Amino acid sequence: MEGFNGWLYESFNHDFAIRRFCSARVELEQGELGDAMNNDIEPFCPDDEISTPHLAASEVDDFVDSFINMDYDVDDDGDGDDKDDRNSKKQQNFHHFQDKIKAFSIVNDDSLMIEGDELEMSSSCEDLGANEMVPSIEEASHGVDQGLHLVHLLLACAEAVGCRDIQLATSMLSQIGASATPLGDSLQRVSYCFATGLKSRLSLLQNVNGNGTIANCAIDVPMIAREEKMEAFQLLYQTTPYIAFGFMAANEAICQAAQGKVSLHIIDLGMKHTLQWPSLIRALASRPEGPPTLRIQALTSDEDLVELEASMKSLVEDASSLGIAMEFHMISEPVTPSLLTRENLNLREGESLYINSVMHLHKYVKESRGSLKAILQAIKKLGPALLTMVEQDANHNGPFFLGRFLESLHYYSAIFDSLEASLPRHSPQRMKIERLHFAEEIRNIVAYEGTDRMERHERADQWRRQLGRAGFQVMGLKCLSQARMMLSVYGCDGYTLGSEKGCLLLGWKGRPLMLASAWQLHNASSAY
Repeated sequence: MEGFNGWLYESFNHDFAIRRFCSARVELEQGELGDAMNNDIEPFCPDDEISTPHLAASEVDDFVDSFINMDYDVDDDGDGDDKDDRNSKKQQNFHHFQDKIKAFSIVNDDSLMIEGDELEMSSSCEDLGANEMVPSIEEASHGVDQGLHLVHLLLACAEAVGCRDIQLATSMLSQIGASATPLGDSLQRVSYCFATGLKSRLSLLQNVNGNGTIANCAIDVPMIAREEKMEAFQLLYQTTPYIAFGFMAANEAICQAAQGKVSLHIIDLGMKHTLQWPSLIRALASRPEGPPTLRIQALTSDEDLVELEASMKSLVEDASSLGIAMEFHMISEPVTPSLLTRENLNLREGESLYINSVMHLHKYVKESRGSLKAILQAIKKLGPALLTMVEQDANHNGPFFLGRFLESLHYYSAIFDSLEASLPRHSPQRMKIERLHFAEEIRNIVAYEGTDRMERHERADQWRRQLGRAGFQVMGLKCLSQARMMLSVYGCDGYTLGSEKGCLLLGWKGRPLMLASAWQLHNASSAY
């Protein structure tokens, strides 16, 4: 391990790969970062300081160690204040490394503006000796773990892609392809997905417009049918707690906020299925004060609505058998501020309104915070009793490509590690989950930019900041014991639960992966 750390430090120290790949970036850096600092649009994380990083060996060690030991003990006593000092320091060091690495990728990929002749630079990555930073597979086999070598190859390839050195990146992808496979261990599988994403980004890099922007043209990747995506999502729901955790937390928050209410109206943002609602209906039917009337309204841009309508019709019948008068309505339009009005949503007097978003709000986190802000302000004007939000707890929306790549590699490595512990390697269910669900998320994060990059996941503190500015306050979720009972069903010891300032966090070996939260307007009652 000491030898690997020395090798990795040699590559990442003062002559970090991007500078070694593209010397012109050093000069370009000051101008682009100056523009970012002077931009009138406030970044999503305004408190982060953008500076040229200086990576110490200890910081590199933290990143390498994070792939070996994912055990960041997340406090699960409900207050989040008594974490073990050692693990807390370890987690802080890792995030510190992530913060510095974000600032190191010098190109601001939100605008993706490049010099017209940048791809024709005379000094390629190979000319600058970048190939020397990654030893061959044969050299790596002598004393250096193959898995960590694969990680390092991915990082070096990402740097080459960030530098737009297509020749070197293609060469590195060939090396990665010798070890990465969708049928191997968890690291080989996740590496395969990231290599596919890098390959797609390379394809986009070869389509540069005359003004220097990268065109998000079609990529030669087989299209995945809607039915296949839904099958993969349902398998993920059935075999892991990631989706069920969010449904449980959101439903519990709605039930608590709806105590004593006789008429409920739930608006589900981006609804594609009915998996969340059977358990809520059963809970409402068993209320001591009797069941309420229930209206669920789906806002969806899905073009194939036949299956969703059939599922909701069956749900209405089930609710009726339990004594709940239930209505279902659907608006087949993308969620926009103009859609979120009392008239368009047909809000009724006397109804208690609940807005539900499960892994949907992050799609409105754009290059600036304006799009999300407009959605949240429109929701606020509706006067909901509660906004329930479930999201991936990850920072996949940084302005720099390399920072996003590192963060997402660490995040999805934990996801794939959990699948390794839960399902056999040759499980058809596991392969569908990885190929049809997570691989698509990874490719979107790695390959795309602009409006085509939809998977813009944020961390809990960033959501707290944005929702607070929009006029919402977090309502502490009180379902930790129910979440523990739910996790026990899966028979896997690696899942961890935690609480952070009112948000519930589900993780793998302590690495937070999903967050669930509930929000009320600032002027609403704080007790429920």
